[in-house]
Amino acid sequence: MEQARLHNELNTLERKVQLLLNEYQLAKDELSHLKAENQELKLALKQKDERIKDFQNQDKISKIVGTIGKNEAETSDMREKIDDYIKEIDKCILHLTR
Repeated sequence: MEQARLHNELNTLERKVQLLLNEYQLAKDELSHLKAENQELKLALKQKDERIKDFQNQDKISKIVGTIGKNEAETSDMREKIDDYIKEIDKCILHLTR
């Protein structure tokens, strides 16, 4: 009788240990997934920050061009040249980030 009770308790303990191991594995898998998602979000945030800086720089340049030109033709030409430079710089940055 005592041996049967011990056997039942041992079986119960084994089931509990197995459940704990399963929960542990699920938690490890979730942690791994969340770490990967965190890295992706950090990368996306970094890229968005860089885009914001680019837009801010373009805005600053546009303001400078607006104050430089004395007439509309000069301002337009200067704006086009600067826009071309910005596009070329953006291409170079994109090339370097690959």
